[in-house]
Amino acid sequence: MCFSLLSAWTVFLNLLVIISISHYKKLHTPTNLIILSLAVADLLIGLIVIPIEAIKLIETCWYFGETFCKLFMLIMGLLLSASLSNLVLIAIDRYVAICHPLLYPQKITMTRMIIIVCFCWLFSSTYNIAIVVSISHRTDACYGECNVMLTFEWRAIDLIFSFLFPCALIITLHLRIFYVAQKQVKVINSLKGGKCVMEGSIRRKSESKAALTLGIIVAIHLLCWIPYYILTLTENTAIPPTVLYCLIWVLYINSCLNPLIYALFYPWFRKSVKHIITLRIFQQASSRLNIFTDRHS
Repeated sequence: MCFSLLSAWTVFLNLLVIISISHYKKLHTPTNLIILSLAVADLLIGLIVIPIEAIKLIETCWYFGETFCKLFMLIMGLLLSASLSNLVLIAIDRYVAICHPLLYPQKITMTRMIIIVCFCWLFSSTYNIAIVVSISHRTDACYGECNVMLTFEWRAIDLIFSFLFPCALIITLHLRIFYVAQKQVKVINSLKGGKCVMEGSIRRKSESKAALTLGIIVAIHLLCWIPYYILTLTENTAIPPTVLYCLIWVLYINSCLNPLIYALFYPWFRKSVKHIITLRIFQQASSRLNIFTDRHS
């Protein structure tokens, strides 16, 4: 029941994001394209990875054969890598938008973003195919068990390219964004001369809210991914099975949290959810609705 609810909740949330961004033309922006790609990866994790992992957890053996085992490992690695790549793209997109606002319309276009997103999925596929080809199966615990063991070299490479480098980049960009935003607030305050106390209070609240949002994004991401990559540095036999399962499932829960972090913070998403639930998206010319003002454009 718990696995079914988690899978359904993950699919439902990400499906709302996909429908919203795909349907409304006003939401066809480079930033939302990355969120759409992230939602597709997370939806497939909820639809494919979580149910099969639940079966592996409940059943003692793997009954689907070695070929399907490798295919499942490939799909799982691809979706997790694509999800992490999209998080990096979102950080880069926000960095350019805030730190270089005048260059953003020239540098970040829909065509370029489509190419970048496709390249990320292609790179994730190639990377995980190389891993799956080199993995070895463990059958000492149960004949036909779908467990894999990576060499120390592959674990070190995966740690660098799939965790240390992306996380360092995400944290660095977010810190830079917060620094530039803080600097802009100080410039505005100096121009105002401190005359508008109420406006200054509003700006301080806005600054605190921005800092809190960035902190939540970074903290939840690290809390979900750090346990998994600590696991990759150790032998699976050295970790109790209960702890092993908990660390892996914390990683999958991140796919359920991503829509809440990157979509539910936006007012347009709440409006689009109301339109989807009330079936207003089936009305004539609903795709041209200005979701930001709730008027047709």
